[in-house]
Amino acid sequence: MDFVKMEGLGNDFVVVTSPFDADPDVIQRWCDRRTGIGADGVLEALPIDASTVSMRYWNADGSPAEMCGNGLRCVAWLAFSRGWVEGKSFTVETGAGPLGVSVTADNIVRAGVGTVQRHRITDLAVSGHTVHPVGIGNPHAVMFVDDTTVADVDGIGAQVGGDHLFPDGANVEFLHVVDESTVDLRVWERGVGETQACATGAAAAVFVAHEQGQTGDEVTVRLPGGELLIGIDGDDVWMQGPAHLVFSGSVQA
Repeated sequence: MDFVKMEGLGNDFVVVTSPFDADPDVIQRWCDRRTGIGADGVLEALPIDASTVSMRYWNADGSPAEMCGNGLRCVAWLAFSRGWVEGKSFTVETGAGPLGVSVTADNIVRAGVGTVQRHRITDLAVSGHTVHPVGIGNPHAVMFVDDTTVADVDGIGAQVGGDHLFPDGANVEFLHVVDESTVDLRVWERGVGETQACATGAAAAVFVAHEQGQTGDEVTVRLPGGELLIGIDGDDVWMQGPAHLVFSGSVQA
């Protein structure tokens, strides 16, 4: 099966452009960084018509996810650069619903991330931190920390993300607000662990900070993999950031 390797802010993907039978064992094998291609997850990207493409996403452990923001930008750039769509603005159908995307420059995509769903459960107290649960594409649990560089991302992330109150698991965000236009963020993703970047996690984190009056409407999120711009418009969130094709090849399914 043909594939392309893509990345957005260091969050990397195996992207297949033909219908894919999502076998968890195959996904795990492809994503293995020692014996496979190596990736945080697998994307299926398919053209639908001149203004629409579709995407599906699986984590590195083979579990499906509703949406992936960095993956969304990668699919959008792939569709535009391959001429699947007419014009620079079009729609990507995702597991979280249709999302509008626009190519604003070479390898730069602006995209809607969706509408924030306020979680039905109350805030959680875990390891001395208050966790703010929100849904945006995927379930998220946001916590404020004094210093992201010393946060126990793997330990607390696995504990919170696997809490019984998140039956489908959750991505966990470790957020430090620098000022009203800048935040630092690290993210533990369900089914993967810590990643270089998580766009839906950045959106969730900025939404929580904005709701508490700590940030403005447009915020630069500094992640290990680079910077992502997040904008808040009511309960709707958009992002703008890079997407790159790394290499292409073929792999045994």
